[in-house]
Amino acid sequence: MKVLLIGGCGFIGSHVIDHLVAQGLQVRVYDRQPERFRPPVPGVDYRMGDLADTTQLYEAANGVQAIIHLASTTVPSTANLNPVADITGNLIATVRLLEMMRATDIRKLVYLSSGGTVYGVPETDPVAETHPLHPINSYGIVKVAIENYLFMEHKLHGLQHVILRASNPYGPRQGHTGIQGIIGTHLWRIARNEPIEVWGDGSVVRDFIHVRDLARLCVKAILSEVTGCFNAGSGEGTSVNQIVEAINRSVRATGGAPVTPIYKPGRSFDVPRVVLDITRARSEIGWAPEIGLQDGIDDSWEWVRSHVSPPAGPADRP
Repeated sequence: MKVLLIGGCGFIGSHVIDHLVAQGLQVRVYDRQPERFRPPVPGVDYRMGDLADTTQLYEAANGVQAIIHLASTTVPSTANLNPVADITGNLIATVRLLEMMRATDIRKLVYLSSGGTVYGVPETDPVAETHPLHPINSYGIVKVAIENYLFMEHKLHGLQHVILRASNPYGPRQGHTGIQGIIGTHLWRIARNEPIEVWGDGSVVRDFIHVRDLARLCVKAILSEVTGCFNAGSGEGTSVNQIVEAINRSVRATGGAPVTPIYKPGRSFDVPRVVLDITRARSEIGWAPEIGLQDGIDDSWEWVRSHVSPPAGPADRP
């Protein structure tokens, strides 16, 4: 099987490449720019282009049997700043992708949605896929709209689709922009001797999944015959304070100084607790997370330490 991986040069996509190659699948990547943290993987066909560029997308999809769609032009913290751009770059572009798939008879798609935003404020704990969808930001609203279009395509045209509602992925190759991913953001700041900040008292609870576990699920989904929505998380809740404690253990184990966060006033939009029920992915796809949180943070910290630039000395400064 040849798979087109849209967004394959990003944080999650780079790990999906690894798992696709390990399964012996042919991989073609379509993304706007190369990977940031490693050279191209041998044997992988890279095509550069924008999801909104229909002509380039048609060319990239030529000869593939399945598509994994990971790309997003926004993140939860930025989507509300320009909802029109969110709709244009993600919803409209994905609807055009579905039209292209129908025209070229590509009938298999795995789409990465968002378990942290599509449900809104949880009414149950943990949150199952049957939970009402009440997103409270543009990112989640667009994700739900795309999910609905995939369901329509399935009903009307037989698309075999798997929607993965991911929790909070973390791990090696996560960038350091500071706008998404508390674990990666904290690790990069600590490696640069910068303070880390916690909003509120640190009691907010989230579900965290190691990126390699998520990538493995993406590949199992594209190889399976299932359709529908599946939560993709650890199934366990971890507070921000517990994350800081785990990071502190990793840092201290490598000779670093104690991690002491700066606590700032809480944010009104932070939902107190979101934990995903992953029973359906376990039973129908045969997948379960394998990497525990402390091991995953240890792994991430080692990777960040190996990639952070040392502070410039007096002779290095202009």
